[in-house]
Amino acid sequence: MTRRSFVAAASLGVGAAAAPIIRSIETLTVNYPVTSYFRFFTKPARPAVFVKVTCDGGVVGWGQSVPTHTWSYETVESVETAIRSYLAPALLGKSAVDISGAHQVMNRAIAPSFSTGMPIAKAGVDLALHDIAGKVVGQPVAGMWGRKPLERITISWTVNARTLDEASALVEGGRKRGYKHFNIKVAPDPVFDVALAKLVRRLAPNSFLWADANGGYEPATAMKVARQLADAGVDVFEQPVAANRLTAFRDLKRLGALPILMDEGVVSSTELLEFMRLGLLDGVAMKPARTAGLWDARRQVEILRDAGMMVLGSGLTDPDVSLAASLALYGAYGVQYPCALNGLQFLTGSYLKKPFELEEGTLRVPTGPGLGVTVNEQAIRKAAA
Repeated sequence: MTRRSFVAAASLGVGAAAAPIIRSIETLTVNYPVTSYFRFFTKPARPAVFVKVTCDGGVVGWGQSVPTHTWSYETVESVETAIRSYLAPALLGKSAVDISGAHQVMNRAIAPSFSTGMPIAKAGVDLALHDIAGKVVGQPVAGMWGRKPLERITISWTVNARTLDEASALVEGGRKRGYKHFNIKVAPDPVFDVALAKLVRRLAPNSFLWADANGGYEPATAMKVARQLADAGVDVFEQPVAANRLTAFRDLKRLGALPILMDEGVVSSTELLEFMRLGLLDGVAMKPARTAGLWDARRQVEILRDAGMMVLGSGLTDPDVSLAASLALYGAYGVQYPCALNGLQFLTGSYLKKPFELEEGTLRVPTGPGLGVTVNEQAIRKAAA
């Protein structure tokens, strides 16, 4: 899709005079209790920042930023400060449906370094603007994009085990809840990781099995373990080395043992195109929370699809509104692989009036206007206070 068609899609056919104008942007931080061990959570709660954008006429959109400081540099405090002190002042008085223009404003307010600056903070604002845009035209985001979404998305169960006995219990727990597909957290111990992959493949022989190292291997180790994971029955290998080890990605792709997916290192479509030209990857584990929201995430999905590369749906253990946005994107583009959206697995509690419910290992794609969900503002404010 060209830049011109993206801008046209963002304008939604709403004339400049009729476009709702942003009057206030508010952040409200809540905590979701964590139900079991997950490597990125150091506390028994997962923080998230709700973003409320209010326009003239009372039109309201809700977004959500989901920082995890052990996964990337953004923290709850930095997200709150970025939005309140920099992004909100720059956006007040601007059109709420010119999402392309909003990103230009945000990127001037907080400049990039290697890639988009403060993308998780910007994602919360982006989601709220998509929510408003869909409400203005009375359509879910897929309809706003001219796409017919899937009704349901198949979800993958995350096996983040410290022992093989624990892994067996986790797989059984996932199957009891209706999950049929599994993703495993690996690195830095290749011996344990290969044994884990063999175990999960034996317990779930017909599953799509996805190994995610979160950049945890050294390049030489990643080269050795890639073949071993393939022999153990793994289908794809996500983020085997750190995001800045580009020659290692090139070597792993050339090795060809497994499809190599990038995650942490792909924030904007600019570096995605560069990495594709350099021959570093076979696909991307997409996360709207990582890409400053749906605007560039959608662009990246279309770039990958046009190139015949893999698009896997992933997330940052997303709750509520962030989860709704991921489902909207993956549903709109018919992502064919099971999605590693593990918010319902590791978190409890919801601030939606109608919380998401797992149905035989699937989640329904929201169909209401905008992001398709309705938040319980009273509950959010009570928890934030």
